[in-house]
Amino acid sequence: MMKYTVIGLMSGTSIDGLDIALCQFYKTNRWHYAILNAKTIPYSHQWKKKLTTAPTLSAYDFLKLHKEYGTYLGECVVNFIHTVNIQPDFISSHGHTVFHEPTRHFNFQLGDGAFIASRTGITTISDFRTLDIAFGGQGAPLVPIGDELLFADYEYCLNVGGIANISFKKKNKRIAFDVCPANMVLNELAAQRNLAFDTDGKLACRGTINNKLLNELNKLDYYVSPFPKSLGREWVEQNFLPILYRYSCTIEDKLTTVYEHIAIQIAKNISNKGKMLITGGGAYNKFLISCIQSKVDVEIIVPSKMLVEFKEALIFAFIGLLRWLNMPNVLTSVTGASKSLSCGVIHKVS
Repeated sequence: MMKYTVIGLMSGTSIDGLDIALCQFYKTNRWHYAILNAKTIPYSHQWKKKLTTAPTLSAYDFLKLHKEYGTYLGECVVNFIHTVNIQPDFISSHGHTVFHEPTRHFNFQLGDGAFIASRTGITTISDFRTLDIAFGGQGAPLVPIGDELLFADYEYCLNVGGIANISFKKKNKRIAFDVCPANMVLNELAAQRNLAFDTDGKLACRGTINNKLLNELNKLDYYVSPFPKSLGREWVEQNFLPILYRYSCTIEDKLTTVYEHIAIQIAKNISNKGKMLITGGGAYNKFLISCIQSKVDVEIIVPSKMLVEFKEALIFAFIGLLRWLNMPNVLTSVTGASKSLSCGVIHKVS
């Protein structure tokens, strides 16, 4: 029985920090996993600014940042390996999403895998979206292959990060898509009260739902468009935030309304009973979880802290493994590409 040790790297749209997960995988009649060690490295103020402003850079400065961020990721991995004292077989890096416009067949993940490989001396796999997009797919979501092969015991897998996304089986096919904006918007509103985020919905608990705002958000075209579909920062900035900014109600009222909106959009996609695994930063938000639970007839499972925080890094380690084995790691039923593919660029060191 072959065991593989892989480091998965994940940077989300909320730009909180870099998730590093040292994972082990082996296969019997199904795939098994273990997270051996994991760590989140918070971004410095400088890196937050660099990642936030990346879309506005000139082509020259953008390419410089692509290499610089790849080197930074490599340095983070080197330091991490020193602390765990375990050498992985390879590194699998999601990168940081700067552009995601699937309708224009365009996406870019910052963090050059070649520079990660160069800095670490370890074979690195990166750029998991481009091939899928070239074959007509959305290039997202990517995590559902892990839900399918590692978390099949759950009827639904919901991740609440900057954007909430869901994965489930429908007619024996894995279906997955971005549901709606989540922490990306909640954090934006909390920042207007000088807070990094709305801990347990404490701000929202002081507000009331603005039904007019709620109705307008719920009528956004995205929610009635068929899947495959996915969301990016661009859509949120162009379609969601302008609606919020038009209303003069309090930040607390806007937060309460957005929480309700998130719960409604999630509930719209829950049709069967069973268990729903919730991970991502939103899993810690007691108010958000209660809003969701009030609208769905499923058992909500919030797992261990390790899995809540590092499930995506774990799955990107797994996606890299599937690429290494030349097995499909992006599903046509999820992204809409013309076929399932083994995506990712391998930067082989030895």
